[in-house]
Amino acid sequence: MAEIIRMPKMSDTMTEGVIARWHKKVGDQVKAGELMAEIETDKATMDYESYNEGTVLYLGAKEGEAVKVNDILAIIGKKGEDYKALLEGASQAAETGGSKTPASESKAEPSGIPDTSGIKAEIVLMPKMSDTMTEGVIAAWHKKPGDAVKSGELLAEIETDKATMEYESYHTGTLLYIGAEAGKAVPVNGVLAIIGEPNADWQTLLKAHQAKPAGTETKTQPASVPPAAPSKPTAGATQPAEETAGRIKASPLARKMARELGYDLRKIKGTGDNGRITKRDVENYSPEAEGTAKAAAPAYVLPQVVGKEYFEEVPVSQMRKTIARRLSESKFTAPHFYLTMEINMDKAVEARKSINEISPVKVSFNDLVIKATAAALRQHPDVNVSWLGDKIRKNHHIHIGVAVAVKDGLVVPVVRFADSKSLSRIAAEVKELAQKAHDKKLQPSDWEGSTFTISNLGMFGIEEFTAIINPPDACILAVGGIKETAVVKNGQLVPGNVMKVTLSCDHRAVDGAVGAAFLKTLKGLLEDPVRILI
Repeated sequence: MAEIIRMPKMSDTMTEGVIARWHKKVGDQVKAGELMAEIETDKATMDYESYNEGTVLYLGAKEGEAVKVNDILAIIGKKGEDYKALLEGASQAAETGGSKTPASESKAEPSGIPDTSGIKAEIVLMPKMSDTMTEGVIAAWHKKPGDAVKSGELLAEIETDKATMEYESYHTGTLLYIGAEAGKAVPVNGVLAIIGEPNADWQTLLKAHQAKPAGTETKTQPASVPPAAPSKPTAGATQPAEETAGRIKASPLARKMARELGYDLRKIKGTGDNGRITKRDVENYSPEAEGTAKAAAPAYVLPQVVGKEYFEEVPVSQMRKTIARRLSESKFTAPHFYLTMEINMDKAVEARKSINEISPVKVSFNDLVIKATAAALRQHPDVNVSWLGDKIRKNHHIHIGVAVAVKDGLVVPVVRFADSKSLSRIAAEVKELAQKAHDKKLQPSDWEGSTFTISNLGMFGIEEFTAIINPPDACILAVGGIKETAVVKNGQLVPGNVMKVTLSCDHRAVDGAVGAAFLKTLKGLLEDPVRILI
């Protein structure tokens, strides 16, 4: 009995496949496991191996043409069998959104099988969503019996052996029956659901489907079963793969084995159809035997690399969830723009050495940046603002948030009234807040209320980066590391210390000229740090 072969969904994002090449033509015999076509998806060109046996009666598209997922790819049956009624029935069902029974089902059924010709419903079978899939587990149903379903609507989430994928309905009607509850498995080509008119007799349709002989249903073959070997090799079966034009003909398993063993597929003789390389050919291939013909240049065989793929899934912490939510809101709602400036840090390096000779607490370059930033904000209050949606808050106090990396993510403790504090006081507070952050002892009062944020990755060797604004602040300063490089002074090329900073601004509250003026002042303060001590 002829069967329709439909375009499989070969990737989670695939909507159609382009026939790159047919390996069978109308009238050819095809066996289960034989290469039938090469199909180009949205991700790769993949081999399609037949899961049916018989004669190719019809091909749904020419080479280079596209076939939508679940549309007719081919029809396979007995030689000389009339398939036109089956094709017309499938076309009518597609035009009516699946509400009509295909013509092939309207014929009188064999004895013992109920007549389903008048039942306006269709059985939805579990699709083969990956090349190694044998069954799918229902991760979640997005429709329940009695719900209306439209073509293209999400019907269920199905967990395969590779991923959890969304299954969109190709039928329109009412969901009458589901083949398994959430968490249960359904074999490939098993009954996934029944969709049709509200009062359709789906029980009889299901009984008729279950009563059909196994040979009348689409056969599936586990991926672990090797393709059936042809009865007789073709004329070109013993030619090396390198002599065939175009793409090397090899089964997916043969390609994988050759890659792992370090074999060159072009040097392996294929014994499959049209010289196709099979698993057996790779197993029987001996690079040493080929090397005897070239004793002067023996082939080098790459050692086999044995590895194990493994991973673990870690639940997202509350801190990471908060970081993801807040920064996503900031990035996708606030129109960011970025201003980068290069600062000569020669005098800052010298000043820090002198400061640390008398300071009770060791002062870092980050402390100098905090102090200089606070002083620059005092001169440019239009940068020290917060965006509140329908209004802008101009902050007259200066609270600097300092990003601190911790085990679970990132926290931003706040140095309050930073413009009125000495460098040693800022250094002591930052060290205390950082320690509290690592010990998870920060209180809400320690991280709330910032008006401007600084993120410094210079200590990790990062020269330049951009940061995402920490709402409701309107700006954040990304600070890179100090790099010793050649600089021009008085027309001479001399060694110097340079640091790059990038200001991320929310364009709703801060304009480019305002941000540029702030950076110019910050540059002047850091290049002559005595000015921040006055």
